[in-house]
Amino acid sequence: MTLLFQLKDATSDSSCRPACQSDAQALADLIVLASEGLCLDVWANLAGPGESPIEVGRRRAARDEGAFSWRNAIVVDEGRGPVAALVGYPLPDQPEPIPADMPSLFVPLQELENEACGTWYVNVLATFPEHRGQGHGSRLLRAAELAMRRAGRTSLSLIAAERNEGALRLYRRHGFVVRASRPAAAPHQGHWLLMTRAA
Repeated sequence: MTLLFQLKDATSDSSCRPACQSDAQALADLIVLASEGLCLDVWANLAGPGESPIEVGRRRAARDEGAFSWRNAIVVDEGRGPVAALVGYPLPDQPEPIPADMPSLFVPLQELENEACGTWYVNVLATFPEHRGQGHGSRLLRAAELAMRRAGRTSLSLIAAERNEGALRLYRRHGFVVRASRPAAAPHQGHWLLMTRAA
């Protein structure tokens, strides 16, 4: 079941809504923020002739399938389009094999995901800078909890950069605790933190 159906009529917060396909550009822009630009490296490798990385991101967000799809997203929209978004879905019950050719940047992230098997995973949580400090992250985390329960899962998980102090404060305020960490691969510094929260 997609997030679109899990969250329909599940929240009384009128500013939150399931994403639609026309939100693809905003979703692509928000994942660039959430990943600190990491996704642009992936998208650059997937670009066709004359296609920019952000155009690849928009195309992928507009797909009906795949983890990064509008169908797995919920947005905060106060009437003029998305200002914040969450992309999430249940992780498999068993670890995913890590391909030998996976770029080193992503190996620690996949290792941490594999330690969160069976959870409902918050892959992306981001707010455009001019709309931060207005509680949108909290709204989206409450929506994630509803989606988790409707998917029959009992805990949430996410991965955050240890240097992202603002995000860590938000997650801790919502009951997330650090469960595991991995050193970030160059050019990133510090550690990635796997954080989880039980229902």
